[in-house]
Amino acid sequence: MEKIPIPLYYKLYVDLKEDLEENYKKGDKILTENEICNKYSVSRLTVRRALDELSKEGLIERKRGQGTFYLGRKQEEELSKLTGFTDEAIKQGHKTTSIVLENKLMAIPQELTEEFKMPKDGRVVLLKRVRYLDEEPYAIESSYLNPYADIRILNIIERDMSNESLYRILNDEFGIVFSHAVETLEVTTLNKEEGKFLSQKEGAIAALRTRYTYIKDEKCIEYVRSLYRGDRYKFRIVRRA
Repeated sequence: MEKIPIPLYYKLYVDLKEDLEENYKKGDKILTENEICNKYSVSRLTVRRALDELSKEGLIERKRGQGTFYLGRKQEEELSKLTGFTDEAIKQGHKTTSIVLENKLMAIPQELTEEFKMPKDGRVVLLKRVRYLDEEPYAIESSYLNPYADIRILNIIERDMSNESLYRILNDEFGIVFSHAVETLEVTTLNKEEGKFLSQKEGAIAALRTRYTYIKDEKCIEYVRSLYRGDRYKFRIVRRA
């Protein structure tokens, strides 16, 4: 079978991506188009197409009159593991912080009463935060926590959750053991308020992730709705036979 030739711009894209990830730090200014042309002996059109691919992947940003800058690798999360935002980020060498938008007791949303096995007049803890990696906003996370599954959930309201990991509190301090979770993932767009929190324009592409987390006896302890920036986050799914 005749091999299909690999386009020159794609070869350049691969080389540039490897160079960025190995030799550049986030925020570094990269070579100009002319410098790339001379270094790799390719045309300006080839360079522009390669840079377009890097831009689509969220690895570089072009600033008019200033140049092109490396944005760093996308944050990657493996969906086969039941971990929280903080633990996953720290494992990859990032510093995490949060801005707490809400941390309160509220009436349960009606769509959660069945899964939480709670009466319609029940109360849940809402913890809503903007999650940061290395001082850059990456996600808006709204966690609805079920006191009927474990009464100690109510203590979350008294905690400063701007620098604490929710899952570490639940697992390490309270001794709560998760059994499994059910997640969905879909593509969506940001509204004006969401875009403001994530330093994105209204209508920007985002990943919407929802998760029901369970403990023993099939008790649902948490429902979390997370919006991730489409340009700075990616998910990896591991399937085993």
